Amino acid sequence: MLLGVMKRLIKLYKMKQDPIGYSRSIGVKIGDRCRIYALTDSTFGSEPFLVSLGDHVTVTSDVKFITHDGGVWVFREQHPDIDVFGPIRVGNNVFIGVNSIIMPGVTIGDNCVIGAGAVVTRDIPSGSVAVGMPAKVIGTVEDYWAKVEKKATHIRSMNHDQKKEYLINTFMK
Repeated sequence: MLLGVMKRLIKLYKMKQDPIGYSRSIGVKIGDRCRIYALTDSTFGSEPFLVSLGDHVTVTSDVKFITHDGGVWVFREQHPDIDVFGPIRVGNNVFIGVNSIIMPGVTIGDNCVIGAGAVVTRDIPSGSVAVGMPAKVIGTVEDYWAKVEKKATHIRSMNHDQKKEYLINTFMK
Protein backbone atom coordinates (compact mmCIF):
# COMPACT_ATOMS: atom_id res chain seq x y z
CA MET A 1 0.00 0.00 0.00
CA LEU A 2 2.80 2.42 0.89
CA LEU A 3 4.49 1.70 -2.44
CA GLY A 4 1.25 2.54 -4.28
CA VAL A 5 0.92 5.81 -2.38
CA MET A 6 4.53 6.71 -3.16
CA LYS A 7 4.05 5.95 -6.88
CA ARG A 8 0.93 8.14 -6.93
CA LEU A 9 2.77 11.01 -5.21
CA ILE A 10 5.68 10.77 -7.66
CA LYS A 11 3.23 10.78 -10.58
CA LEU A 12 1.43 13.86 -9.22
CA TYR A 13 4.77 15.61 -8.70
CA LYS A 14 5.81 14.91 -12.31
CA MET A 15 2.44 16.07 -13.63
CA LYS A 16 2.72 19.35 -11.70
CA GLN A 17 6.43 20.04 -12.31
CA ASP A 18 6.61 19.09 -15.98
CA PRO A 19 3.16 18.66 -17.55
CA ILE A 20 4.59 18.63 -21.08
CA GLY A 21 7.20 15.98 -20.26
CA TYR A 22 4.68 13.88 -18.38
CA SER A 23 2.14 14.11 -21.22
CA ARG A 24 4.79 13.04 -23.72
CA SER A 25 5.74 10.13 -21.45
CA ILE A 26 2.19 8.75 -21.64
CA GLY A 27 2.11 9.05 -25.44
CA VAL A 28 0.64 12.47 -26.25
CA LYS A 29 2.38 13.99 -29.28
CA ILE A 30 3.23 17.60 -28.41
CA GLY A 31 4.93 20.25 -30.52
CA ASP A 32 7.12 23.14 -29.38
CA ARG A 33 6.20 26.06 -27.11
CA CYS A 34 3.06 24.44 -25.69
CA ARG A 35 1.49 25.04 -22.28
CA ILE A 36 -0.71 22.67 -20.29
CA TYR A 37 -2.28 24.04 -17.12
CA ALA A 38 -3.57 21.93 -14.21
CA LEU A 39 -2.86 18.55 -15.83
CA THR A 40 -4.83 15.69 -14.28
CA ASP A 41 -5.19 11.95 -14.83
CA SER A 42 -8.29 12.64 -16.91
CA THR A 43 -6.95 15.42 -19.16
CA PHE A 44 -5.91 13.05 -21.96
CA GLY A 45 -8.24 10.18 -21.09
CA SER A 46 -7.56 6.49 -21.44
CA GLU A 47 -5.84 6.66 -24.86
CA PRO A 48 -3.44 9.62 -24.61
CA PHE A 49 -1.45 8.22 -27.54
CA LEU A 50 -4.37 9.18 -29.82
CA VAL A 51 -3.94 12.91 -29.03
CA SER A 52 -1.58 15.22 -30.89
CA LEU A 53 -0.96 18.92 -30.25
CA GLY A 54 0.86 21.16 -32.72
CA ASP A 55 3.24 24.00 -31.87
CA HIS A 56 2.25 26.90 -29.61
CA VAL A 57 -0.86 25.29 -28.12
CA THR A 58 -2.35 26.26 -24.76
CA VAL A 59 -4.50 23.72 -22.91
CA THR A 60 -6.06 25.46 -19.93
CA SER A 61 -7.34 23.86 -16.74
CA ASP A 62 -10.00 21.16 -16.69
CA VAL A 63 -9.85 20.51 -20.44
CA LYS A 64 -10.66 16.91 -21.38
CA PHE A 65 -9.66 15.03 -24.51
CA ILE A 66 -12.06 12.10 -24.99
CA THR A 67 -10.72 9.56 -27.50
CA HIS A 68 -13.40 6.89 -27.26
CA ASP A 69 -17.18 6.54 -27.27
CA GLY A 70 -18.08 5.05 -23.90
CA GLY A 71 -21.75 5.00 -24.88
CA VAL A 72 -21.22 1.76 -26.78
CA TRP A 73 -21.46 0.12 -23.36
CA VAL A 74 -25.17 -0.35 -24.09
CA PHE A 75 -24.25 -2.73 -26.94
CA ARG A 76 -21.79 -4.87 -24.99
CA GLU A 77 -24.21 -7.70 -24.24
CA GLN A 78 -24.82 -8.22 -27.97
CA HIS A 79 -21.27 -7.20 -29.03
CA PRO A 80 -18.89 -7.90 -26.11
CA ASP A 81 -15.76 -6.66 -27.91
CA ILE A 82 -17.17 -3.38 -29.26
CA ASP A 83 -15.19 -0.17 -28.87
CA VAL A 84 -15.19 3.06 -30.89
CA PHE A 85 -12.10 5.28 -30.94
CA GLY A 86 -11.09 8.45 -32.72
CA PRO A 87 -7.84 10.41 -32.70
CA ILE A 88 -7.81 14.07 -31.74
CA ARG A 89 -5.57 16.44 -33.68
CA VAL A 90 -4.93 20.03 -32.62
CA GLY A 91 -3.10 22.30 -35.06
CA ASN A 92 -0.57 25.06 -34.42
CA ASN A 93 -1.24 28.27 -32.50
CA VAL A 94 -4.40 27.11 -30.71
CA PHE A 95 -5.92 28.18 -27.39
CA ILE A 96 -8.35 25.79 -25.67
CA GLY A 97 -10.38 27.47 -22.91
CA VAL A 98 -11.16 26.27 -19.39
CA ASN A 99 -13.50 23.28 -19.01
CA SER A 100 -13.62 22.47 -22.72
CA ILE A 101 -14.20 18.92 -23.91
CA ILE A 102 -12.73 17.68 -27.19
CA MET A 103 -14.53 14.60 -28.49
CA PRO A 104 -13.19 11.62 -30.47
CA GLY A 105 -12.22 12.07 -34.09
CA VAL A 106 -12.03 15.87 -33.94
CA THR A 107 -9.43 17.99 -35.72
CA ILE A 108 -8.94 21.59 -34.64
CA GLY A 109 -7.15 23.55 -37.33
CA ASP A 110 -4.34 26.09 -37.00
CA ASN A 111 -4.86 29.53 -35.44
CA CYS A 112 -8.02 28.71 -33.47
CA VAL A 113 -9.57 29.80 -30.20
CA ILE A 114 -11.86 27.35 -28.42
CA GLY A 115 -13.97 29.21 -25.85
CA ALA A 116 -14.32 28.20 -22.22
CA GLY A 117 -16.76 25.34 -21.66
CA ALA A 118 -17.00 24.38 -25.33
CA VAL A 119 -17.85 20.81 -26.27
CA VAL A 120 -16.11 20.22 -29.59
CA THR A 121 -17.94 17.45 -31.43
CA ARG A 122 -16.84 18.20 -35.00
CA ASP A 123 -13.83 19.58 -36.83
CA ILE A 124 -13.02 23.27 -36.39
CA PRO A 125 -11.52 24.93 -39.48
CA SER A 126 -8.27 26.87 -39.28
CA GLY A 127 -8.59 30.51 -38.30
CA SER A 128 -11.82 30.01 -36.33
CA VAL A 129 -13.22 30.94 -32.93
CA ALA A 130 -15.63 28.27 -31.65
CA VAL A 131 -17.81 28.34 -28.52
CA GLY A 132 -20.78 26.54 -26.99
CA MET A 133 -22.25 23.09 -26.41
CA PRO A 134 -21.89 21.76 -29.01
CA ALA A 135 -19.20 24.14 -30.19
CA LYS A 136 -20.05 26.26 -33.19
CA VAL A 137 -17.81 28.59 -35.14
CA ILE A 138 -18.84 32.16 -34.31
CA GLY A 139 -16.20 34.02 -36.28
CA THR A 140 -12.63 34.22 -37.38
CA VAL A 141 -9.53 34.89 -35.35
CA GLU A 142 -9.33 38.22 -37.20
CA ASP A 143 -12.85 39.11 -35.98
CA TYR A 144 -11.79 38.18 -32.47
CA TRP A 145 -8.69 40.39 -32.71
CA ALA A 146 -10.76 43.35 -33.90
CA LYS A 147 -12.97 42.93 -30.83
CA VAL A 148 -10.27 42.41 -28.18
CA GLU A 149 -7.80 44.93 -29.58
CA LYS A 150 -10.02 47.76 -28.29
CA LYS A 151 -9.94 46.34 -24.72
CA ALA A 152 -6.36 45.09 -24.70
CA THR A 153 -3.73 46.14 -22.19
CA HIS A 154 -0.06 45.64 -22.83
CA ILE A 155 1.22 44.75 -19.39
CA ARG A 156 2.72 41.25 -19.79
CA SER A 157 6.22 42.59 -19.08
CA MET A 158 5.19 44.13 -15.72
CA ASN A 159 6.04 42.32 -12.52
CA HIS A 160 3.24 41.11 -10.24
CA ASP A 161 3.11 44.23 -8.08
CA GLN A 162 3.11 46.60 -11.06
CA LYS A 163 0.40 44.58 -12.79
CA LYS A 164 -1.73 44.52 -9.62
CA GLU A 165 -1.41 48.29 -9.16
CA TYR A 166 -2.26 48.96 -12.80
CA LEU A 167 -5.30 46.67 -12.78
CA ILE A 168 -6.66 48.07 -9.52
CA ASN A 169 -6.20 51.64 -10.71
CA THR A 170 -7.78 50.87 -14.06
CA PHE A 171 -10.72 48.69 -13.05
CA MET A 172 -11.44 49.12 -9.35
CA LYS A 173 -11.52 52.90 -8.82
